Amino acid sequence: MHWGTQNVSAYDEGPYTGEISASMIKNFGCDYVLIGHSERRCLYEKLELDQFVLDQIVAEKYTMATRHGLSPIICIGETAEDYEAGKTEEVIARLLDVLIKHQGAKALSQTVLAYEPVWAIGTGKSATPEWAQEVHAFMRERVAQSDIETAQSLRIIYGGNVKKENARAIFAKPDVDGGLIGGVSLDVDQFIKICFSAALKEAG
Repeated sequence: MHWGTQNVSAYDEGPYTGEISASMIKNFGCDYVLIGHSERRCLYEKLELDQFVLDQIVAEKYTMATRHGLSPIICIGETAEDYEAGKTEEVIARLLDVLIKHQGAKALSQTVLAYEPVWAIGTGKSATPEWAQEVHAFMRERVAQSDIETAQSLRIIYGGNVKKENARAIFAKPDVDGGLIGGVSLDVDQFIKICFSAALKEAG
């Protein structure tokens, strides 16, 4: 068991009321922090920030987290509009490239990437195991273009409406290394079965 938070500030200190600094998170005994979750991105989009600015904010938070020895779980995914327009790989490549530009591919070795298709969150929809594998493989290959060793060991998890009915099939895919489980984790029966599916993956 490890503690984590759902957000982190891009700033280490200063007059940023309501933000959570990486140093505070570390002092509280946390090891992980979510960065770029789709719901957080939606909040920024309501402020009418363009995509370039949003990507930079995610990258700055990523840099701050790693500087304090935290392991970021960075959420990456496309909206329904991007998905329908066939822009999934374009969206994912854009943010991965920003992360690599900030700290280099090697720094991703202490990072978890989470493929989080926005169109599958809270909608009842879920990516097929085949689609999840295709996108995860693309993410790994994108990192491999900069650092093959890091790409091979990189943990990439799926976070889009995972439930007991589809967990085993999704986790069985070679490039899917686990799940980012949201609201369904509050359902004990569901969560135990999802954990069991993850354990089967770890056991090989």
